[in-house]
Amino acid sequence: MRMLISLSCLSLLFATVAVTQPAAAEEKSVLDVKMKTIDGKDVSLAKKYDGKAVLVVNVASQCGLTPQYEGLQALHEKYGEKGLAVLGFPCNQFGAQEPGTEAEIVKFCKDNYDVDFDMFSKIEVNGEGACDLYKRLTGEDAKEPGKISWNFEKFLIGKDGQVLARFAPRVEPDDPQLVQAIEKELAK
Repeated sequence: MRMLISLSCLSLLFATVAVTQPAAAEEKSVLDVKMKTIDGKDVSLAKKYDGKAVLVVNVASQCGLTPQYEGLQALHEKYGEKGLAVLGFPCNQFGAQEPGTEAEIVKFCKDNYDVDFDMFSKIEVNGEGACDLYKRLTGEDAKEPGKISWNFEKFLIGKDGQVLARFAPRVEPDDPQLVQAIEKELAK
């Protein structure tokens, strides 16, 4: 009887210790930032895209890679209903290839590529002026740290808000590796 009571007390002690131990810290979502939409509204990316796979792309209207808008729109159309969000972030840091205003960017994208995926206000992606999102995507603590090399660099972010992959600017939106990574995340 005495042994039974001691074991019960020991079980209770371990149960109490297990309950009071702090939970493992979850990794912070790279999307845990606020950004301005291209029409000037503040948006919490983490809230708006919670549970979605997200493709973040720095875009430009006067670049040799600008035709990638067509492929990005195709990804949006094919996978948007399945949980993919394509986000375009205009940037003028590479060869001054995005000189227009937000209104001019919207018109260009609509007129030339019928873009209807989410677009955001013009930002900087490198240097001291880099926005918080890109600091998280490329900073020392990033999965693949390092500066953005050019327009149309792509980051695939998982449903959990963690970066899954980074794709170079010349990787087309219909590249098999990119599409496979998107489909794998959407299947989760």
